[in-house]
Amino acid sequence: MKSAAGFVIFKRAPPNVLYLLLQTSYGEHHWTPPKGHVDPGETEMVTALRETVEESGLKKDDLKIYNDVKRVLNYKVKGVPKVVTYWLAELVNPKAEVILSDEHQDFKWLNLEEACVYAKYADLQESLKYFDNYICSNKL
Repeated sequence: MKSAAGFVIFKRAPPNVLYLLLQTSYGEHHWTPPKGHVDPGETEMVTALRETVEESGLKKDDLKIYNDVKRVLNYKVKGVPKVVTYWLAELVNPKAEVILSDEHQDFKWLNLEEACVYAKYADLQESLKYFDNYICSNKL
């Protein structure tokens, strides 16, 4: 089984909450939050932080991480089971800029409705809705 971890990153643009999605530069060019494979000896949180820096240029100090707010997705990639853990994180540094790696060709900050259109997988859409509901109901 493969494991991956990342962050669903949001920022405030009143009256909206916007979510960061990255478009892969390979395969179907799908859109996802920053995430990546857990390396041997790493915790999922360490992986999420490392991959977020590598894929988006956003560092731990740019984010407020909600350690107790996470979603775990289980699906298959080419028949191999994969588990992806996403934590919620808020962009708190307004000067931080997204800098893409070679793995991605584009990024967008999208409201929930738009993000669910770009994130074509149902489990990712449900996770975005879950996080959005958490943000709204807890008045983050």
